Amino acid sequence: MKKVLVGLLTALLLVSVVAGCGGTTETAEQPPAEEKVDDYTVKLGYYGCDHMLAAAVARDADIYEELGLKVESIGGGNVPEAMAAGQMDVGYIGTEGLVRAKEKGSPIFVAANNHLGGSYYIVGSSKFKSAKELVGKRFGVPADAHKTDSYWVRIAANAGIPADPAKYEAVEIGGSDALIAIKTGKLDGFVDCDPWGSVAEVEGDYAKILQAVSKLPTTGDWGNCCCYSMNEKFATEHPELAKKMILAHSKAIQYIYTNPLESAKIFAAEKGISEEAALRTIWAKTVGDGRTLTWEVDPQKFTDEFDYVEKVTGFKALPQSEWLKTDLLDQAGTDDFEAFIAEQVDPKFPLTMTFEEYKKAVGFQG
Repeated sequence: MKKVLVGLLTALLLVSVVAGCGGTTETAEQPPAEEKVDDYTVKLGYYGCDHMLAAAVARDADIYEELGLKVESIGGGNVPEAMAAGQMDVGYIGTEGLVRAKEKGSPIFVAANNHLGGSYYIVGSSKFKSAKELVGKRFGVPADAHKTDSYWVRIAANAGIPADPAKYEAVEIGGSDALIAIKTGKLDGFVDCDPWGSVAEVEGDYAKILQAVSKLPTTGDWGNCCCYSMNEKFATEHPELAKKMILAHSKAIQYIYTNPLESAKIFAAEKGISEEAALRTIWAKTVGDGRTLTWEVDPQKFTDEFDYVEKVTGFKALPQSEWLKTDLLDQAGTDDFEAFIAEQVDPKFPLTMTFEEYKKAVGFQG
């Protein structure tokens, strides 16, 4: 009888101890909320040009892994449309395209910066001496570019040629397809971002850069070309993950500045181009055009960009408060960009460095 009573008392004591610790065995086995958040796989989209460089580097330099992030990288996707369909959480996108998409109802906003501007070119056959010779020729530019792309309007003005695609035999082609078409004599030129200008410069004698885009003529400085965007639903439901993604983005940009040769290898593999062309793309964005890759947001640069967009295309942007939100960036734990550049980049890669000097400085053996 005593043994039975002792057994019952022991069982009751165990129950009371478990209850005092906060619950039953079932409750204790449930994973904490933070583990559930970390299990979420973030869907990240990017387009197929140099503006997505940080996306490839964050993935292939193991930056996501180091931060404990699970990320599915989706290349070539339509970022704002995918966000509107609930199929994408984060994406690299042109700022002008983002605001136009926001106006149409996409749940997208600027969460961090990415690229101030530059690395955008008119590429033409080597037989031409200037972009002016492309007028009336078979030229790769969208038929409505003068109404939808302020960068095209700007570079056309830089080159002293018409912005209206009707003044050319316009075809919608770019990238590697356009370079192949020039090489085979089926195209005279095209307008596009890097790496295609860099490919033309370093990989053959059949094409070359005829004109590079300038800084904004209204301010004499870069505005804001493209950004790190985020889905409003994702940011609301996964704020800690959203901050980590921004941190990963900033670390990828830092890696590009401080490990350019390794970054070039990643980009070359991503795009199927030579490492030299990939390295020239990185030089252009981090030295040649200035320190244009950045995660820090300067609202004035967005204002300057859209003042120019409105001036040349007539598109009036929505108020910044509807699409620019820096609270997550402010809490993400990113380094100070200017201090990073001054301490880790300026001593190694001064802005006066030519591409040939840059290749030697990074140890390129090509």
